[in-house]
Amino acid sequence: MPRHKGGCHCGAVRFEFDAPAEVDVTECNCSMCDMTGYEHVFVPQQDLRLLSGRDALTEYRFNTGQAVHMFCKACGIKPLYRPRSHPEAWSVNLRCVETGTLTVSKRIAFDGRDWEGNIAALKEQT
Repeated sequence: MPRHKGGCHCGAVRFEFDAPAEVDVTECNCSMCDMTGYEHVFVPQQDLRLLSGRDALTEYRFNTGQAVHMFCKACGIKPLYRPRSHPEAWSVNLRCVETGTLTVSKRIAFDGRDWEGNIAALKEQT
């Protein structure tokens, strides 16, 4: 399986993960994803490695507090987070992945504004 690399805008946070060359991307319209333009690539926990910047990350939680949104303290970019929907995985922001190794096979629209009403369907698709 190919190895993909990415990070935040300033480079303080760097990570790599193993995933197929073609992945599904989830586009969510919840308040957080809508405002930040986040595009989800779900990666199993064991397939993502934080290479640098653990101390550069700050956490933000809201609503139930289960999802852990991780932002770079220096540049403010959110390269990844621990989703409530997939607690055994990371969500990597496609916009933070270096180009050239990853292509999108399918885009999945998720109505995150009604998270509770739609999460079962998302789990079936991802």
